[in-house]
Amino acid sequence: MGKKKPRRPRRSFTPEFKAEIVGLCRRGDRSVGQVARDFELTETAVRDWVKQAEVDAGERNGLTSSEHEELAALRRENRRLREDVDVLKRATAFFAKETR
Repeated sequence: MGKKKPRRPRRSFTPEFKAEIVGLCRRGDRSVGQVARDFELTETAVRDWVKQAEVDAGERNGLTSSEHEELAALRRENRRLREDVDVLKRATAFFAKETR
């Protein structure tokens, strides 16, 4: 059986770094794959950053970065509210049994 490569810990990058990488890719003197190799990044991540930059610039259809952030915040709030409703339902059921 083949040995699996150990997973690299998830890294996070600043918006400035991402913008620099996108700029290098858009300049056209190096391919996305070459830029990814030069900075030890995955090609998929770099392609995603380039796509998102195109969406943010209005060059491509999709959700902008600010819309993604808003959507994530709304989903968190929705999840919290559903949990609150669930707690209230259970409390109502509990107190309904107590009064019988």
